[in-house]
Amino acid sequence: MRLVIQRVTEASVTIAGELHSQIGVGLMVLVGVEQGDTLADMEWLAAKTASMRIFPDANGVMNVAIADVPEARVMAVSQFTLTASTRKGNRPSYIRAAGHDVAVPLYEAFCQKMEDLLGRPVARGVFGADMQVALVNDGPVTIVIDSRLRE
Repeated sequence: MRLVIQRVTEASVTIAGELHSQIGVGLMVLVGVEQGDTLADMEWLAAKTASMRIFPDANGVMNVAIADVPEARVMAVSQFTLTASTRKGNRPSYIRAAGHDVAVPLYEAFCQKMEDLLGRPVARGVFGADMQVALVNDGPVTIVIDSRLRE
């Protein structure tokens, strides 16, 4: 699994012209699921996301985790394009992307695990929908985490 985590001052998902979900201060997490990803990958990424110290402390140093920022929220959006291979040619290949039977349960499990770890709801996109995602990146702070690169 691969995540792109962005610290935001606000984020939203619109589908077919209708606002679907939104958050204020928090994290926008784009979630890509690849073939072979497991619950262990999801668990590791959720724990890492919840404890990553990327919010400023009283001195302005990135030293605080989202778990310690009560007003901060998470928005998680599935994004199969994170699995793109660009090694050959100019058209990305998505052959490594997990199918719905694997990707949907892992995405939903990630969202639920984040809710469990943080004790607050996670705003979501809609798996497979054509979504317009808007955000204001704060910092900017953008972190990419791949569960296959954890060792």
